[in-house]
Amino acid sequence: MTKEKIGFIGTGVMGQSMAGHLIDAGYEVLVYTRTKTRAQALLEKGANWKETVQEVAEQSDVIITMVGYPHDVKEIYLGKDGIIHNAKKGCYTIDMTTSSPILAREIYQAAKEKHIHALDAPVSGGDIGAQKATLAIMVGGDSEAFSAVTPILEKMGTNIVLQGSSGAGQHTKMCNQIAIASNMMGVCEAILYAERAGLDPNTVLKSIETGAAGSWSLSNLAPRMIKGDFEPGFYIKHFIKDMKIAIESAEEMELYTPGLKLAKSLYEQLEKQGDDNKGTQALYTLLKQHALTV
Repeated sequence: MTKEKIGFIGTGVMGQSMAGHLIDAGYEVLVYTRTKTRAQALLEKGANWKETVQEVAEQSDVIITMVGYPHDVKEIYLGKDGIIHNAKKGCYTIDMTTSSPILAREIYQAAKEKHIHALDAPVSGGDIGAQKATLAIMVGGDSEAFSAVTPILEKMGTNIVLQGSSGAGQHTKMCNQIAIASNMMGVCEAILYAERAGLDPNTVLKSIETGAAGSWSLSNLAPRMIKGDFEPGFYIKHFIKDMKIAIESAEEMELYTPGLKLAKSLYEQLEKQGDDNKGTQALYTLLKQHALTV
């Protein structure tokens, strides 16, 4: 594919950086987000603002969505004024939201009936991966559509894998979130243990992050915990949403996931405290509160 006109819907913490890379690569990018001010940096960079999802759908060759929740995805794609009813025949849609595998298949079937190519392509790597264009992108859909849009995906990520048919990208992202959920508990406990033992946690990290305990969360989020930086690279409210989807999918397959359920219950405590707009590394603060009362 050459320089298509790309519609980008959802310019939040990650979407803004992702869309920015496409502009830098020379694509004409049309943007829409519910709060226009959140797209201001992209508009200054050269993006074209559109007032509605319908306008984006009608004028784009490729449409990328990066929104919050499955109900947002459903409205944007399947609503009367949404993408499927208004996109051009032959258009490619790429939903990069972490959403439901069942919904991904529903969108794929609706798109196919309209001769639109639909892919589900959730990502991992947080705000850092989005900023550096090093996201892992997990794709579900037809191989021909995947090949056609790969040059675009390569502007946003470095680990791009077609996992299977529609919904496979979302299932893969659930695997990712399940692994992160239990790992985050371990990372927080390790840092708290280091502090309680009188060690310098930054020095501890030098030893353990390159060994068997190493993980993305340990290398990227533990330093934020130590500094008291709980700004979102990935919102707690969105992580809870992901864990709910993962649990529902696991139960549908009769799979037991005790670590996932425990992590979800801890994050829900943070949500009740009003911390749902903080980054996932804020789990450290909850465990620290408990440590002080034990």
